[in-house]
Amino acid sequence: MRPARRHLLTAAVAAAVLSLAACGSGATPAAAPSSTPAGTRAADTTLVLYNAQHEEVGKAWADAFTAKTGVKVDIRKGSDFDLANQIIAEGAASPADVFITENSPAMSLVSSRGLFAPVDAATKAQVPAQYSSSKGDWVGVAARSTVFVYNSATLTEAQLPKSIMDLAKPEWKDRFGISPSGADFQAIVSAVYLTQGDAAGAAWLQGIKANAKIYRGNSTIMKAANAGEVPGGVIYHYYWYGDQADGGANSKATKLEFFGNQDPGAFLSVSGGGVLASSKHGAQAQQFLAFMTGAEGQKILSDGKALEYSVGAGVAPNKALKPLAELQAPTVDINALNGPKIVAEMQRVGLL
Repeated sequence: MRPARRHLLTAAVAAAVLSLAACGSGATPAAAPSSTPAGTRAADTTLVLYNAQHEEVGKAWADAFTAKTGVKVDIRKGSDFDLANQIIAEGAASPADVFITENSPAMSLVSSRGLFAPVDAATKAQVPAQYSSSKGDWVGVAARSTVFVYNSATLTEAQLPKSIMDLAKPEWKDRFGISPSGADFQAIVSAVYLTQGDAAGAAWLQGIKANAKIYRGNSTIMKAANAGEVPGGVIYHYYWYGDQADGGANSKATKLEFFGNQDPGAFLSVSGGGVLASSKHGAQAQQFLAFMTGAEGQKILSDGKALEYSVGAGVAPNKALKPLAELQAPTVDINALNGPKIVAEMQRVGLL
C-alpha cells in the first residue's frame, strides 16, 4: 500500500506561507558554501537532507549514495512548504545541505529568496531544461502527471471533460473531487494560472469552488471514485498506478484520463532538488544532487515502487507508466509557479 501522504497544508499553514513570504522579501542571500576542509574523509562527512519527497524515495537515494561514496545522509522529513518556510526562516544558519520536494512551487519559493547555490554544470546537463529552474539553481529529480480518475461504469469516454478547464462549468457540479489542502492540487492550480493568465485562472478557480467535492488526499479521491461515491476526480497518476500494482483494490472500477494536447490538465509537476548556498559541505552536496539526477539515481526511481517519472540522465520511466513522450504536457516555466500567490487565491475563494 502507498504510505500516508504528509504534505497536506491546512489553512493555518497556508497563512504561514504568506506571512513568511511577506516578511522574507528583503532577505539577504546566504553566503556562498564553504568547502569541506582538505583531507576530510568521506566517512567523516554527514549531509543534512530536507526531504519533502516520498520517504522511501529519499531514503533509497540517500542509502545508495552513502554506499557509493561513504558520505552519510541525515534525513529530516517534512512537507513541501513546511520545509521551504523552515529554510527561509533559518536563512544562512540552516543546517540543510540539500532540499528535495514533491512539487516545484516550494523550490520556487526558496529560489526567490536566493538561498540555493548554482547547480553544477554537469548536473544541469543531466536534466532536460524543461524540468529545471530557469535560474539554474535547482533541477528536477522526478515528475508526476496530472490526471482525471473516473469510474468507468458512471462516465463513458465521450462524457469525460475535454479539458481541466471544463470542470468549472455548471454541468460538472458535484461530479468530481479535489484535495485543495494538498500541495499537489495547489501546484496544479499554479499551472492553470501560469498557462491561462490570472483572470482566466481566477474565474476557473471560482467555478472549481462551486462544483468540486472536497476530499483529503489523492488516494481518498480515487477510493471515492472507485466506490461510485463521485464520478471522478483530479489526482496525480502514481496513486492509481501504485494501487494497480498492489492488486487494484481501490482502483479496479476506475480508469485514467490524460488530458494531453498541452492542456493545463496535462501539467507535469516536477519534484525539485537543490543545494543550499549555506551548505558547509557544498562539494558533497553537489555530488549528491548529481547522483540523484544521474543514471544510478534515476534507475533507483524507475525501478522502485514510487511509480513517478524519471526525468534525468536518459533513464526511461517505469514501463508500467504511460510514456513520458505521450503526455503532451504544457510548456511551463516551473520556477515561475507561485505557491504563496495560489494559496492566497484559494483562501480568497474559500477552498482553504
